Amino acid sequence: MTLVNDADLDLLLGGQHRDPFAVLGLHKVDGRLVVRVLRPGVAKVELIGRKSGRVLVELERIKDDVFAGVVPRRKNAFSYQLRMTEGDTTWIEEDPYGFGPVLGDMDEYLLGEGTHGQLWHALGAHVMTHGGVPGVHFAVWAPNAKRVSVVGDFNGWDGRRAVMRKRGQTGVHEIFLPGLPDGTHYKYEVLSDAGPLPLKADPVGFGAEVPPKTASVVRDLTRFTWHDQGWIETRGARHRIDAPISVYEVHLESWRRVPEDDNRPLTYREHAEVLVDYVKDMGFTHIELTPISEYPFGGSWGYQPIGLFAPTSRFGTPDDFRALIDAAHQANLGVIIDWVPGHFPTDPHGLGRFDGTALYEHADPKEGFHPDWNTLVYNYGRTEVINFLIANARFWLEEYHIDGLRVDAVASMLYRDYSREEGQWVPNKDGGRENLEAIAFLQRMNTEVYGAHPDVMTVAEESTAFPGVSAPTDGGGLGFGFKWNMGWMNDSLRYMSEDPINRKYHHDKMTFGLHYAFTENFVLPLSHDEVVHGKGSLLGRMPGDDWQRFANLRAYFGFMWGHPGKKLMFMGGEFAQVAEWNHNQSLDWHLLDQAPHKGVQDLIRDLNVLYQTTPVLYQMDSQPDGFAWVDGGNAADSIFAWTRHASDEAPVLVVVNFTPVTRHGYRIGVPESGQWAERLNTDAQTYGGSGQGNLGGCTADPVPAHGHAQSIEITVPPLAAVFFQHVPG
Repeated sequence: MTLVNDADLDLLLGGQHRDPFAVLGLHKVDGRLVVRVLRPGVAKVELIGRKSGRVLVELERIKDDVFAGVVPRRKNAFSYQLRMTEGDTTWIEEDPYGFGPVLGDMDEYLLGEGTHGQLWHALGAHVMTHGGVPGVHFAVWAPNAKRVSVVGDFNGWDGRRAVMRKRGQTGVHEIFLPGLPDGTHYKYEVLSDAGPLPLKADPVGFGAEVPPKTASVVRDLTRFTWHDQGWIETRGARHRIDAPISVYEVHLESWRRVPEDDNRPLTYREHAEVLVDYVKDMGFTHIELTPISEYPFGGSWGYQPIGLFAPTSRFGTPDDFRALIDAAHQANLGVIIDWVPGHFPTDPHGLGRFDGTALYEHADPKEGFHPDWNTLVYNYGRTEVINFLIANARFWLEEYHIDGLRVDAVASMLYRDYSREEGQWVPNKDGGRENLEAIAFLQRMNTEVYGAHPDVMTVAEESTAFPGVSAPTDGGGLGFGFKWNMGWMNDSLRYMSEDPINRKYHHDKMTFGLHYAFTENFVLPLSHDEVVHGKGSLLGRMPGDDWQRFANLRAYFGFMWGHPGKKLMFMGGEFAQVAEWNHNQSLDWHLLDQAPHKGVQDLIRDLNVLYQTTPVLYQMDSQPDGFAWVDGGNAADSIFAWTRHASDEAPVLVVVNFTPVTRHGYRIGVPESGQWAERLNTDAQTYGGSGQGNLGGCTADPVPAHGHAQSIEITVPPLAAVFFQHVPG
């Protein structure tokens, strides 16, 4: 009998066979069992019974690396192993083609429908035991590939040796490779109709090599023991719009380095100690990490990710990253990650033309290419791509206990003409500029994320006036929990960069934001984007001599913490970093040896304490009744005064002076009679200020002012913000 026909033989040896499972392994042919093996680099292959360990047959070398033989005295399939011999060495191997599929019918159905909410349970590389044998199951979506192989050191990167089984109509390929351990490095070799492609990293890989290496790494995600149940049970209340949320944004690679050890960044586990302790001491409620998904180019700060399911290996393993999250939660700190579903890089080992076609991206560059970043755009109209992205959002929440997703560059997703000239974009089906598919994707993402995890938060970085970003999806909104207030950030920083003598001409930049402050659930962001690309540091954008620059910055922070909206500050801002942020080096922590910088740090700590212990400063952030101007029109003196309110809470008065002139005997109306205590003054000497203020507090006089029946007479320090709170009688 013919053990292997010539056509199959040539296809197997040439790495062209589309269905090797139909040929290799154990098969019944004309009523007899035939085993076929493709195994380069050995002289002899023998079939042995798994139970008995006895040699049943020595296989015949049919041609080159293909061996085959008839199994004597056997009629039905059985469990077997292969004994290999090369020279004087003999060893036992498992045959990958002796194992059946792992994915079930339900997986296949959900994958085909694009509704597999836990996609990563089906795809990727999973350490498991299959058929009683330990190994790794691989599965990848590549519907247009002629064949897909798993390659690595374990098989000499030979794409003929682990060609995967294609499952039905889903376009998913899978194979179980026995004997492979956790930590195995691998890639996919994809053969398209046009020929072989560059070796691809796993789109759903859980680990990756340290860049610039690009292989995926098998990581077992089942072994970590969490200790954060107390946090998980209570975090929902911490993410409400009436809760205090103060976020410290961190780029792990440059937050702090170890000069004694080749200036390396801290590991995840070192961050779990040092970063968590620092953020807790500073009084922030959350840590926000710039994108943690594996990214090839460090200069992208993670905003050009390739391994969406793999925390970057730059700082350790997935379990090391989990240890950081666990430590933060045990310190009652939430962790938000920047999530990037808006674009991905063109690196050849990535998602671009993954199976030889525009699989994840649009084929038309007018839709599928970002001119700003030289990156590719996901096809939000493709069911499988949406499933991939939404499952990835859930993956971080479920496998890593992440508390929130800050979605990057939402505006670039919402508009088809974003950063494009006329003729460079494709209108939607109605002829408009809105990306209807991306809008539907974001709505579905928020619906599914909040549906599965109502106690987390999603935040949109959205720089336009797109309506309803943080409104519910059932009313047509995008469904985010919060939106970054980019307008407030841009206007206020422009105002602060003006010389105080000119600020009276720009007064509206600080008041305009209150016209729309309650249309969304806003976060006030002073993010990494404001201290790069020649913008300088926050301190560097302040005018005046050294004293005035620090005073301006302290006053600005006081203005921010008193303003409606949650707070976000990028690392270094809290101690007035002098230099513009450089992602290749540590923050300048030595500056804390200097009193002005230490003073700013102490101020931020005290602002966070005041904020969290004073409900009127956060409870009604998103409601107009929680804010009232007392004096918003004093452009001549560049003074702003307002009150914050909440039910059954004593109101707070915030007065900010953005000139270097002290205002003595300044009378200002207040909504309540009696005593008003000074709670915080950014001009206090402990912060580096001149020490002018109202330490003894003030008593309201029956003198009408600013629409109130009573008023207080105060000293308004130069370039300072002062917080007063009514003392109930």
